[in-house]
Amino acid sequence: MTADPSGQPETAVADTATEVSNTSTRTSLDRPWIDNYPRGVDWSMTMTPQPVYEIVESTAAKLPNRTAIDFLGKTYSYAELQQLIDEVAAGLQANGLTKGDRVGLLLPNSPYFVALFYGVLKAGGVVVNINPLYAEREIENLVRDSGLDMLATLDLAALYDKLKPVMDEGLKKVIVCPFTNVLPFPKNMLFKLLKGKELASVPTNDQHIRFDELRKPGGQPDPVEINPVEDIAVLQYTGGTTGIPKGAMLTHANLHVNAQQAVAWFDGAKFGEEVMMGVLPYFHVFAMTASMNLGIAFGSTLILQPRFELKPLLKALQKHKVTLFPAVPAIYTAINNSPELANYDLSSIRLCISGGAPLPLEVKQQFEKATGCTLEEGYGLTESSPVACMNPLDGSSKAGSIGQPVPGTSIEIISLEDRKTPMPLGEVGEVCIRGPQVMKGYWRREDATAETLIDGLLHTGDVGYTDEQGYTFIVDRLKDMILVNGYNVYPRNIEEAIYLHEAVEECVVAGVNDPKRGEVPKVWIKLKDGKALDDDGLKTFLKDKLSPIELPRQIEFRDQPLPKTLIGKLSRKDLLAEHEKEQAGG
Repeated sequence: MTADPSGQPETAVADTATEVSNTSTRTSLDRPWIDNYPRGVDWSMTMTPQPVYEIVESTAAKLPNRTAIDFLGKTYSYAELQQLIDEVAAGLQANGLTKGDRVGLLLPNSPYFVALFYGVLKAGGVVVNINPLYAEREIENLVRDSGLDMLATLDLAALYDKLKPVMDEGLKKVIVCPFTNVLPFPKNMLFKLLKGKELASVPTNDQHIRFDELRKPGGQPDPVEINPVEDIAVLQYTGGTTGIPKGAMLTHANLHVNAQQAVAWFDGAKFGEEVMMGVLPYFHVFAMTASMNLGIAFGSTLILQPRFELKPLLKALQKHKVTLFPAVPAIYTAINNSPELANYDLSSIRLCISGGAPLPLEVKQQFEKATGCTLEEGYGLTESSPVACMNPLDGSSKAGSIGQPVPGTSIEIISLEDRKTPMPLGEVGEVCIRGPQVMKGYWRREDATAETLIDGLLHTGDVGYTDEQGYTFIVDRLKDMILVNGYNVYPRNIEEAIYLHEAVEECVVAGVNDPKRGEVPKVWIKLKDGKALDDDGLKTFLKDKLSPIELPRQIEFRDQPLPKTLIGKLSRKDLLAEHEKEQAGG
């Protein structure tokens, strides 16, 4: 990523941690990670905030003929992708988009998503990512809260038909993207022939415009002055458990710097030679940064998958000789447990980054043994763009740790009591993040912003500690903590113990109401095929691994996989909702 030719001053990351006086008790403010940082990575490196679309422009200038995108066999070079982005940006401006206007992307991974994402930003707009699996009501809430001016989606009935309730919510344009146009021959013809009924009936009127009509062939957008530090690039809505999710305002600087931080950490990656798997949905912040932005910054070929399906994923990993494979633990678990795994050659994979949920040690070890690659855990959240911590990629990671803060970032462990006193190293508190990738705030939610961002410090709601080498360990989420007879019990600790049993494929622990103890741990378990385990067997197995108050009081075995979110995270929320419905006699 090159310096901004417009003269944007090169900005060193601010010295964000507060000096502490000489004392016998060290805290995270002493930055213990600096003396133990991975070789070749400079924590104090200088980073230059630029518009996010510069990531593509920089790579396209250097590798115009390299394949940028492979979508089910249809490919685009970096030169073709850059031209497409420019044409989209020019078309958006011609259709009334002005700086700061919000454009919703209700899209799965596809060339449309990539072109529209960077095209909106180059036109001066703000991207609002929308989960395609949202129900009509959820989409309506996001459209209203964000004040969308335009929205893009596929011409598939499963997506387009959800928009009917919001057509009168002030949308100036609905950009309709024909699905078959991005399929290679003969897949495009076969889809029309065999699945034509899945296409939506789209009206012809001024509110609708087809993607090919939006593009201005050979067009260039009018230049838009972007202040990377102040101007919002993406409104990324958090997956709130209650009410309307909050829109995290991620600036161009937040996202561009986060890509630079990740590039620096992946010191061994080879520019122009990597192949990046894009199976995680790009509308989710982890995939948006760790696959799309990072992949393009490396000059990688992005292998886009519209959704996670195990067999097509295994075929794609082998066929395209994928080298970089970011995913969530549930996907690595599914690969580990595939009876067909031995039939695939996955030796090309060098590096996998797990995010979105805690990575069980058993899953990591089994996947590394099966593939020969390195699988490390990272940490972040929507509000930090998202990457805040990474485990070293040189083999010096610590089991159970989320790693060390990426360059320019500090992890501060703060008292759970007063939310301001730094905790000594090794002692538990709230995990907080300070760094250039931390969001500007929540969209139109000053109250929530004030509660989460205090003096530039992002309070994550996670409970954890930092050790003497600067590695941070997450104990659990504050909101997931179980209060048993007044004692704090952490679901993650129980889950880690249960995963040690060879018969367990998936498990989730949550607190449920109990008349005597207030709350007690309940566990939902899916066993591996052909394995057996019952309540008594599990309790006996856990007896020397957990304290008495941590032992699950309720155990539910399931034959089917446990419910998951769209990105593959095990869904504690869905299981609790089912439990509460059962208790209510529903």
